[in-house]
Amino acid sequence: MQHTSARVLTAIAVAAVPLALPAAAWAAPASPDVPWVSYQATLDPVTANHVTGSGTAMVQLSGNTAKITVTASGLVGGASPHAMHLHVDGGGVCPKPSEAKQHNGHSSTNVADAMKDYGMIGTSLTTSGDSSAKSALAVTRFPSGSTVHYSRTLEVSDDVAANLKSGKAVLVVHGIDYNGNGKYDDVLGASELDKSLPAEATDPALCGAFTTSQMTTMPGGGADTGDGATQHGRTDTGMVAGGSAAALLGLGVGGYALRRRNTAGR
Repeated sequence: MQHTSARVLTAIAVAAVPLALPAAAWAAPASPDVPWVSYQATLDPVTANHVTGSGTAMVQLSGNTAKITVTASGLVGGASPHAMHLHVDGGGVCPKPSEAKQHNGHSSTNVADAMKDYGMIGTSLTTSGDSSAKSALAVTRFPSGSTVHYSRTLEVSDDVAANLKSGKAVLVVHGIDYNGNGKYDDVLGASELDKSLPAEATDPALCGAFTTSQMTTMPGGGADTGDGATQHGRTDTGMVAGGSAAALLGLGVGGYALRRRNTAGR
């Protein structure tokens, strides 16, 4: 278990993103003249991956300022990190069970299988620091455990805002337990993103497309601009940006040499 967790936490995020993508900044207060629009998503299990969890998500958007909340349960427990993202520029839908393919002799859905459905990563729902696609697999800054209670206000790109407005934005929570043994292992073989990772660590678990719910005006004309994440992760000074290769996740960059956590776990 410790060995597999170490592999997950020392992952090299190999999916590439255009270098022109700006790092996400802290959210500035929205203009009182710009209305807030709420978008909601029901997070359903990707059943082809033997997931039984569920959840909900909401984005309150004013201009490019977004207050994002996610609640989920029934995920892999323990120290297993769950990367979460707003996906954009795809079909605006979640993968169907009928779209599952054979992986290591088992019918399941991996990231590449679902790309046409929910698209590339537009925003990484990290608990602190950068929230762009560059942080797509910043595992020390994503929630972990079987339940998630996430809340954070941040700045999203024009593309993410446009996808929310057009009904094409999808929230995906990653990390599954296909064989029900309570950890990420190699039952589905290696991840298509990094052969040193088990596919369970990166396969989609929960998925939900956003729909417009209502237009509101928030008190004071703005949103909480601080880091409101209720599940905090460490930013490890040993994290090294590098990485390249297939744009399967539309991810950013990044080898993660998480030396502190590895040392602590030995």
